[in-house]
Amino acid sequence: MPSHIKFLLRHAAFGSVIAAAFVGLVLWSNVANLWHLVTHTPEGPFAVAIFWVLCTITFGSVQMGIRIMMLADRDDEGGGGTRGPQAVHDPSAIPVRVQDHRRA
Repeated sequence: MPSHIKFLLRHAAFGSVIAAAFVGLVLWSNVANLWHLVTHTPEGPFAVAIFWVLCTITFGSVQMGIRIMMLADRDDEGGGGTRGPQAVHDPSAIPVRVQDHRRA
């Protein structure tokens, strides 16, 4: 398997673990009475599974995005553009004549 695919799958798995911890924390803290809802209805385990899958998609995507953006090399060579101080123009006002067409 190519190394970039392994990289993405590894960080997607990290996001899945983070999602499992998040779902567990939400259920443990009983946000919006979710613990009661999932333990007292027959569809509760299915709802938890869907919640975990959707959180896995979210946290896995964020984890992969962060790791991809951290791969970039630093561009600290000091280039910073081509304009020098001589390219700055004089900011003084320039008078411009405008004819008033309303008085005609």
